[in-house]
Amino acid sequence: MKDITKIRNFSIIAHIDHGKSTLADRLIQRTGGLTEREMTHGQILDNMEIEQERGITIKAQTVRLEWNGYELNLMDTPGHVDFAYEVSRSLAACEGALLVVDAAQGVEAQTLANVYQSIEHDHEIVPVINKIDLPAADPEGVRQEIEEIIGLDASEAVLASAKSGIGIDEVLQAIVDKIPPPKGDRDAPLKAMLVDSWYDPYLGVVILVRVMDGVIRKGAQIKFMAAGTMHLVDRVGCMRPKIEQLQELGPGEIGFITAQIKEVAETRVGDTITDAKRPAAEPLPGFKEVQPVVFCGLFPVDANDFEKLRDSLYKLRLNDASFSFEMESSAALGFGFRCGFLGLLHLEIIQERLTREYDLDLITTAPSVVYKIHLSHSKNEAAKVIELHNPADMPDPNRIEMIEEPWIDATIYVPDEYLGSILKLCQDRRGIQKDLTYVGTGSHARAMLRYELPLNEVVFDFYDRLKSISRGYASFDYHQIGHREGDLVKMSILVNNEPVDALSMIVHRGNAEARGRGMCERLKDLIPRHMFKIPIQAAIGGKVIARETIAALRKDVTAKCYGGDATRKRKLLEKQKEGKKRMREYGSVSIPQDAFIAALRMGEE
Repeated sequence: MKDITKIRNFSIIAHIDHGKSTLADRLIQRTGGLTEREMTHGQILDNMEIEQERGITIKAQTVRLEWNGYELNLMDTPGHVDFAYEVSRSLAACEGALLVVDAAQGVEAQTLANVYQSIEHDHEIVPVINKIDLPAADPEGVRQEIEEIIGLDASEAVLASAKSGIGIDEVLQAIVDKIPPPKGDRDAPLKAMLVDSWYDPYLGVVILVRVMDGVIRKGAQIKFMAAGTMHLVDRVGCMRPKIEQLQELGPGEIGFITAQIKEVAETRVGDTITDAKRPAAEPLPGFKEVQPVVFCGLFPVDANDFEKLRDSLYKLRLNDASFSFEMESSAALGFGFRCGFLGLLHLEIIQERLTREYDLDLITTAPSVVYKIHLSHSKNEAAKVIELHNPADMPDPNRIEMIEEPWIDATIYVPDEYLGSILKLCQDRRGIQKDLTYVGTGSHARAMLRYELPLNEVVFDFYDRLKSISRGYASFDYHQIGHREGDLVKMSILVNNEPVDALSMIVHRGNAEARGRGMCERLKDLIPRHMFKIPIQAAIGGKVIARETIAALRKDVTAKCYGGDATRKRKLLEKQKEGKKRMREYGSVSIPQDAFIAALRMGEE
């Protein structure tokens, strides 16, 4: 039986690129989890190629370390806002956290968001100032910043450099001294939290659990309280970071179980696991269904790849239950899928994994968000509220009473010199300023902006614009604050009077004209000339708000007339004019695939 007072569960909180995964590597190495030879690459817990390349953590990972007779369970959590719910569950499984701050960059937006989550869970937070060996490091300034901005006592902050291995023993000692041991009753009915799950081709779904009360043993019949399903545990173990099988997991322990589950979708993050024969009275608090926030269409460039795309999406869903997809077809792009994602980074990651791991060439339609549409009652139907994911499915405008769009509360940190242009960017995107304060002193002084913004303005390249305006110095974090009514309209693009469904989008009435004009101008440059004139129009309902015309290719029909009467030439030109008119009526405009891709990219400007 394990002594619960010798257990410490902690996570690492940090902004992207502040050295979180490198610190985790050093802790594993120092406690003998892996030898120098087994450290085949840096960021040992970031096992996806894309995680290592971008320097971000996408999936939560766990590792059990032994140090001076103590058992330390480290949870490496994602730092990005898209995975905020997963972070909240990982934090709920711990009693404390290491707050890692870069000595050269100071506190950033995501650090702040995750620290506040950690404080809400009543955690003991140990500040670690990392990268102190950098020439630009200012540990004292950062210490002050942690106290000013977060309000934590940083006088005993551990100074470390994970890359050089400085201060690693001090970090381990601080974990043992400052983070409290877990509480839990071994004899109570089993209550464990499902922290994360992933698919293993040999074991099926592997579930990461934190036991609160009771014991999980091999051969036990367990029940998922939110999903309502029963399973038989066939393997219990922990990661060191290599898999080690155990007989049981007791209160306060973090480990994994397998139970012959085939689909990750059945194991929802945050669910409570209990004993089927002796269940707990009520589940653990905080569980919620993960809802997709951003939607877009994915279509294969080559129509023959449709089956391959479907298989690839099913395989990806095995490992990531938080994205959803359903089939859709488009007159312009053929067959594809409408997919839902947790946010823009999530969309980018899925897209990149499909391209890399499954060798697919994809077209992505402009991302859109979930709108709530209030419909008035008609002869056949009562009044109701529907959710709209795809602009092409917009109902009849005469029945729409109002449209609500999702809004977010965004926190932006930015050095003072870029403040003006970022205020303008937020203003242009219909933002409402809530707060503007200054943090830090001297060269570390930065403005902290709080804005309320409509999410559909943010999904269009807002993040890229923010980074380019601030030369990469601004950091951005957001959370959703619900839906609000907006003056929104569906803008359709017509090529030769035919609507192109893949290019339709929902925009604010005030921005519609500029968006429409931009799209028409771009298409004019992209669509090749035909033998007849092609009008390109942006329209809201029946009203055209922007138009460009592609001139016809002109064949010189009078070339054979080398003299003679002018009426001969006029006759030939009139005949040509008639032919062009007929051609325009019956001719079809072929829009090349690359024109589509470029036009959809333009939608992000």
